[in-house]
Amino acid sequence: MDQYHVFSTDDMVNWKDHGEILRASQVPWGRKEGGFMWAPDCVYKNGTYYFYFPHPSGTEWNKTWKIGIATSKKPASDFVVQGYLELGNNNFAMIDPCIFIDDDGQAYFYYGGGNRCVGAKIKENMTELAQPLTSMEGLKDFHEATWVFKRNGLYYLTYADNNKVNGKDANRLNYATSKSPLGPWTYGGVYLDPTGCDTSHGSVVQYKGQWYAFYHNDVLSGQGNLRSICVDKLYFNADGTIQKVIQTGMKAK
Repeated sequence: MDQYHVFSTDDMVNWKDHGEILRASQVPWGRKEGGFMWAPDCVYKNGTYYFYFPHPSGTEWNKTWKIGIATSKKPASDFVVQGYLELGNNNFAMIDPCIFIDDDGQAYFYYGGGNRCVGAKIKENMTELAQPLTSMEGLKDFHEATWVFKRNGLYYLTYADNNKVNGKDANRLNYATSKSPLGPWTYGGVYLDPTGCDTSHGSVVQYKGQWYAFYHNDVLSGQGNLRSICVDKLYFNADGTIQKVIQTGMKAK
């Protein structure tokens, strides 16, 4: 994945493609052989949109991941790469950034990979960590794809596991909860079964009073590495646990 587009909707049915906002060749510190930007995240704070993306800086790409930052005053154009977060040197397989902004305006950064998930507060400038990274304790079988959101005073961390079917990767999306944005976390279970791809990645958002789960599958292409974006409604039980998503997109098979 080396080119990124922004889509918008006001009814969750009709979507508009606003075009490309960034591609790997525009990253000045990227690997000289050409690169790729895996799962990104974008947040808005203090009049600026911050687009965070994982991108390798060296030939040994899985050992040289950095989390780049591009900014814009617009949500769907004019993004310019500003540099990257200083995260230390222990970056093997560490990808999939997630930025969560709490009700008090404090932002938090998370990322992970290779069975390791870490997080920390971010400074007001959104380009530096405010504290050392700390391990997210309490997760069960973490693989990658961290996402954090808050509902009714409870923090949720969702992620992909290492599930296999017939010896092949078939990630599921799991979740854990906490009273604190940095844990410790209490494992909650699986909320999205395998989608047909070897990987799984998703986010959970509330829009116009309804919660939605975004994810991907291979229904249109039939290829696990050529994925289509999916979205289905997400429901919670009275105790805050998540009901398993009904994958309406799987009906296309």
